[in-house]
Amino acid sequence: MKSRYWIVAGMFVACFTSIVLSGNPALAQDSKDNFGGIEPGKWVLGMRAGFAPVTQQLSGNTATDVGSLVNFQAMYSLNRWLLVGMMLEWERHSVDQERPQRDLGHQDTVSVLPTVELRPTNFGSLSPYVNMSFGVNVNSFGENTGTRISPSNTFAWRLGWGADYMLTKQFALNTEMAYKRNDGHATVNGARNDDWNASSFGFLFGVKMYF
Repeated sequence: MKSRYWIVAGMFVACFTSIVLSGNPALAQDSKDNFGGIEPGKWVLGMRAGFAPVTQQLSGNTATDVGSLVNFQAMYSLNRWLLVGMMLEWERHSVDQERPQRDLGHQDTVSVLPTVELRPTNFGSLSPYVNMSFGVNVNSFGENTGTRISPSNTFAWRLGWGADYMLTKQFALNTEMAYKRNDGHATVNGARNDDWNASSFGFLFGVKMYF
C-alpha cells in the first residue's frame, strides 16, 4: 500500500511538470540564458500541506498509516542560485499493534530544519530546486491504551526537490517531494526499544510568496 502512494504522488508531480513545459515551448530556451533561478535579496515564504508514508515499519508488530504533513518555510536568496533559511514541519502517524490488533495511538513529529536550497536555473515561470536540511525531530506519542510509549528526539536530515510555478512576481504554486530521516528509539512501558524508525517520504503541495 505504501509504495502505491509513492507512485501516485510521483506521477502527479511528473504530470504537473510535463503539462507546464509542454504548454510553454520557449521555456527550454529561456533556461539557457542565465545561470540561477531567483533574484538576489528575495525573501520566500512557503506554506504547504500533504501526506507522508513511512519508509519502513515503525517497529516490530506495528502498522502505521499514511500521515498528515504540514510545512512552513522561510528562505532568503544570497545570490541567483543559493538560498538559506529555516523550515518547520509537523507530521502525524496513527500506530496500530498488529497482533493482537489494537489502536496504540499516534506519533507526532515537529521538525526544526535549518535549510540550504539551490536553484540552478528556471524554465520561464517554472523554477525547479533542490534543498537539504539538518536539524532535530521532536517526537511525542499520544496513547489510546494503557501502553506507555515515549519516542526519543532524533537527528533530522531532510533532502527535498520540487518546483515553483510563478503566477505573478510575488505568488507561486509549489509542489515538493522529500525524504526525512527520523531514526531513534522509544521507551515502551519503561523498557527501551531500539527498533523505532519513523523516517518518511513526504509529498507537499501549497503556495509560496516572494518579497
